[in-house]
Amino acid sequence: LATGPRQNNGIFYEIRTYDIKPAKMKEFLELANKHFHLRTAHSELVGFWHTDLGALNKVLHIWKYDNFAHRTAVRHALANDKDWQEKFISVALPMMEKQHNEVAYLVPWCQLGTPPKEGGVYEWVTFQMKPGGPALWGEAFRAAINAHINTGYTRLIGVFHTEYGLLNTVHVLWWNASPDDRAGGRHNAHEDARVVAAVRNSVRFLESQQNVLLIPMQCSPLK
Repeated sequence: LATGPRQNNGIFYEIRTYDIKPAKMKEFLELANKHFHLRTAHSELVGFWHTDLGALNKVLHIWKYDNFAHRTAVRHALANDKDWQEKFISVALPMMEKQHNEVAYLVPWCQLGTPPKEGGVYEWVTFQMKPGGPALWGEAFRAAINAHINTGYTRLIGVFHTEYGLLNTVHVLWWNASPDDRAGGRHNAHEDARVVAAVRNSVRFLESQQNVLLIPMQCSPLK
């Protein structure tokens, strides 16, 4: 995970998670869908979702940057964008309880994917791995991911390994046609000996795991 394209180019992804005040969630989503084009005019948005299961009143969005200088230039431009500041930021900030961001790279063996159609749901799974980095757990983790892909019940969108934030964290973004398709597929996967064996080998390096079901917003490129 720590070699290859990650060191041959500077592309990284910023993962931003906002906790929204429960009473303001509907208002925030409407505001974002109305004005987020002002933000995407400055840099590439990969996807924007709100949580439905596993965590409530959160939104998660992922941004792609060429390098850190690119991000710095974008942040400077946003600070000086009067429309963005007045129409979105000044209105949205009072609706938020907290903000969190991470910088992550796509693992070298994964390219950012797309769903086969619009209208599905996304699952964001966060794995906190044992200290030691990909040299310790990378091969086993990759095998576990591939075992799930090979069942065909789910589609992999991306695997992100943190560079800033809590280290030894891997986020995996999956797509399914519906929550029921996801539930049925997982049931079958749990009875697949290949998946069971790969997961058992990988969990030796696992500290904790958390997942949330995500619903794409109207302004999200990934829907």
